Amino acid sequence: MTASGPPRIDRYAAVVYNPIKVDLARLRRSVHAAQSAAGWAPTLWFETSAEDFGNEAARRAVRRGASLVIAAGGDGTVRAVAEALRGSEVSLAIVPLGTGNLLARNLQLPLGSIDESAAIAFGGIDKPVDVGVAEMTTFDGRTIEHAFVVLAGVGLDAEMIAKTRPSLKKQVGWLAYVDAGARVIPRAEPFRIGYSLDGRPERHAHISTILVANCGTLTGNMLFLPDARLDDGILDTAIMQVKGVRGWFRIWLRVMWENGVLRRSAAGREVIRLREKGNQRMMKTLSGTDIRIRLDSPQPLELDGDGFGMVRSVFLRSDPQALAVRVPAWSPPV
Repeated sequence: MTASGPPRIDRYAAVVYNPIKVDLARLRRSVHAAQSAAGWAPTLWFETSAEDFGNEAARRAVRRGASLVIAAGGDGTVRAVAEALRGSEVSLAIVPLGTGNLLARNLQLPLGSIDESAAIAFGGIDKPVDVGVAEMTTFDGRTIEHAFVVLAGVGLDAEMIAKTRPSLKKQVGWLAYVDAGARVIPRAEPFRIGYSLDGRPERHAHISTILVANCGTLTGNMLFLPDARLDDGILDTAIMQVKGVRGWFRIWLRVMWENGVLRRSAAGREVIRLREKGNQRMMKTLSGTDIRIRLDSPQPLELDGDGFGMVRSVFLRSDPQALAVRVPAWSPPV
């Protein structure tokens, strides 16, 4: 089903935009041109704020009858809008203007052209994708639920994101996470967890971080979990037991060399299989429809790069194909 077709002046979109990330005049020109070409009514505009990252803005757009909500900003804006649209009949389009732009990367959407992104919003097709749902118990005992579309992280990963310098991130993009890692990793302390996959008996591990992914490509185009798919109803988990900077360098080599090079050939995949036993000691990978994580000590949690504070436990599950995302009509399968 395409977004274009006969002119429909009763059909309109809404843009939820982060004013810090957006050149608003330029974005308005691009959206107006694409909207007019598709024959849609004038677009509604909603600005995010420190109090509303985009959830409530997107809900207001839905209440006002928008059939498409365009998230213009970084991963946080996309996550917030996706959370609001989850389970609805309203489509999400993305104008990626952040550092990682992770959902856009995993969907192979264009990253460098606002005009092209606007054209896809009004003239593309809907692709159903899964949404991750995180039900967390906070440090003070409250239970809170939030959605994510790319990745949930507990432990060192979340601490690195919390310690990333916004000014450096603005200057050098994703390399700011490397700076944060250099400051956090040397003093990181491992912690114990109990985890249960798909309701099975609980297992235990002493870990550095645990990552639960809805899709596999992360910051810097790193193919971290190559089997992860956006529309398979499965969450892919990496439990990482890494010591010091040298251990993280080995993880980086594994991801960049094995996933980026060896996996492309049959011979390379055989090398990966032979090395898998040793690799599992540092990074164990699992997959399932849900995972329950109990923490012996409170740890930080992040969802799609946004920090959600300290948690005592978290239950993560896949909500299969709960979100329709606008992609090009010629879009390849991902």
